[in-house]
Amino acid sequence: MSDLATTPLHALHRELGARTVPFAGYAMPLQYEGIVAEHRWCRAHAALFDVSHMGQLRLRGAAAARALERLVPADLEGLAVGRGRYTVLTNAHGGVVDDLIVGRDGADTFFLVVNAARKTADLAHLRAHLPAEVTLKTLFAERALLALQGPEAEAVLRELLPGVEALFFMDAAWFTWEGVALRVSRSGYTGEDGFELSVPAEAAETLARRLLADPRVRPAGLGARDTLRLEAGLCLYGHELDEDTTPVEAGLAWSIGRRRREAGDFLGAEVILRQLREGPPRRLVGLRPEGRAPLREGAPLRHRGTPVGRVTSGAFGPTVGGPVALGHVRADLAAPDTLLESELRGRPLAVRVVPLPFVPHRYRRRGARP
Repeated sequence: MSDLATTPLHALHRELGARTVPFAGYAMPLQYEGIVAEHRWCRAHAALFDVSHMGQLRLRGAAAARALERLVPADLEGLAVGRGRYTVLTNAHGGVVDDLIVGRDGADTFFLVVNAARKTADLAHLRAHLPAEVTLKTLFAERALLALQGPEAEAVLRELLPGVEALFFMDAAWFTWEGVALRVSRSGYTGEDGFELSVPAEAAETLARRLLADPRVRPAGLGARDTLRLEAGLCLYGHELDEDTTPVEAGLAWSIGRRRREAGDFLGAEVILRQLREGPPRRLVGLRPEGRAPLREGAPLRHRGTPVGRVTSGAFGPTVGGPVALGHVRADLAAPDTLLESELRGRPLAVRVVPLPFVPHRYRRRGARP
């Protein structure tokens, strides 16, 4: 543990009694009072997650949108200032280098949030492909990132930052709090309404303490973050996504813009567009195992004894009240209600394909009632 990097909130985690574990080269809190309790608190109230291990970057330049579009299949030219978009960095054969959020902070400025374990690979990929006139600045050491998630997140945050209630899902804006510049996006990775707050590293602990002083807010660790995103049917890099998995296979075809499909001018487009036309060889599906014990990553999936895929993530879903899993299966077996077999501790186990998400998303979208 002594060789691991720490976030600006490390001392606070220890003070709060967190159980820390190695994750993506960092010492990160797995849990405080318990994964299930933290999961349920987030679904009912507001949970504060330290996600400062994620990578924050800024792209600037008149050609930034066009240049970045060569590397992702999202429509960035049409992205309005103050809006964000989920997308993926692709490689030449259509695989996913990383999934990320791209926000447009100005006509020529983009703010990127990438996965902790992929920061080095992402930087190398971006620097290898971006033209010299587009500047790329890393904010890894300068800024921390907090995620306030849950149905009471807005009520908590608007007391500190009046105006955040005007943001909708995937909106982002800059606010000033006690002289500190905060970038606030209405986003997160729990399936709940919530916000991500990019804050200067030196002010992160003060902000976290202020948020935790509210009785509606409790700290939550990586354990609850994983069960929450799994119930929400959201991909995790290194599990559902990797450099040999296309966004179509991962159920992310919705993230490929119509204009980008027509242009086909991004890395890996030939493979990805062919899969959109003809269908992929495998698909990501939701799985409900029989019984109460969860399936784990790597468990085989079979159909009538024939291997047809594997489990990519699995856990007990506290909101669902039973085990849930994600997995890649042969495309012709991806329809809901398909019965498959797996194994648990060497014993055969029946598994049913089910629609995703396991728990409905509760994002505050435009046009939806608050």
